[in-house]
Amino acid sequence: MMIPVSIKGIGKYLPEKVISNDDLSAILDTNDEWISSRTGIKERRVVSGNESASELAYKASLNALENAGLDKTELDMIIAATSAPDHLYPSLSCEVLGKLGLGSGIPAFDVTAACTGFVYALGIARSFVQTGQCKNILVIGADVHSRVLDWSDRATCVLFGDGAGAMVVSKSDDAINRVLSVKMHANGAKSSELKIPIAGKNCPLVEPREEEPQFLSMNGREIYKFAVNSVPASVLEALEDAGLTIADMDYLVPHQANVRILDAVSDRLGISRDIVFANMDKYGNTSAASIPIALTEALESGFVKTPANVVISGFGAGLTWGSAVIRLENMGKTNG
Repeated sequence: MMIPVSIKGIGKYLPEKVISNDDLSAILDTNDEWISSRTGIKERRVVSGNESASELAYKASLNALENAGLDKTELDMIIAATSAPDHLYPSLSCEVLGKLGLGSGIPAFDVTAACTGFVYALGIARSFVQTGQCKNILVIGADVHSRVLDWSDRATCVLFGDGAGAMVVSKSDDAINRVLSVKMHANGAKSSELKIPIAGKNCPLVEPREEEPQFLSMNGREIYKFAVNSVPASVLEALEDAGLTIADMDYLVPHQANVRILDAVSDRLGISRDIVFANMDKYGNTSAASIPIALTEALESGFVKTPANVVISGFGAGLTWGSAVIRLENMGKTNG
């Protein structure tokens, strides 16, 4: 028998530096109307100086732990979803482990599934709790895309922001399961549509490799088509797996990439936009951090009123996509 799982707490952290569309117009051939009408984005947060992805993740983790009323020493594992961390290794999760001062012992590892990464990490955490291997798992989504963007390319650099979100996934204190389903998918045949190459040169004793600039590149049209097709199907699949229908979904908190995608997804699902949370106007696309930041803000603002069946859904490079159905009740201080 599987052990019931709950979301005990959730939190977020954003850099202080705000870059508006008007700010970008000083360095790009663009303006606020061009950006906002196409994306819904008005501004984004970016790191400055020596700020790091691990610092953002650490502060979001503290917020989630406080919200959960959980001491850091009660954690059994840390999973970080990230595709733009500080280093290839050490992992972002291990860096957060160190910042938390937990020393050695509990496992910590990263998951790379781009903007779907948080859904993937939640699915992994759920399995570890369900099977009794862990009681409390810290799940992080954190990315610093501002350092891997071509800031002369208005097609991509206007879309992204930096940030971190975190969630405490735990064994339920009662016998009720509240992580009702997690469904994940990938299509590697489309992997070249959205990518960030790793720069590097071959050994001087062999033939040189063809080098690519270490900037994010994206086929925007293909990603849009992929998203508006995959997200509605993914939401319905997750609801069916949970034994629910679209009528049972109280709120949809999707990855925050583009307001046009959210409009198209709402239309295809036949749901009101009033139950679809959006905050990309303030933060842009924060990749793996997008869903936990949005969910935290949806709860803090009162947009999501508990108890509620909430579907979270992500899509991104890989190509990857996935959705989860969670039951949120009086969770931590956010809903206290």
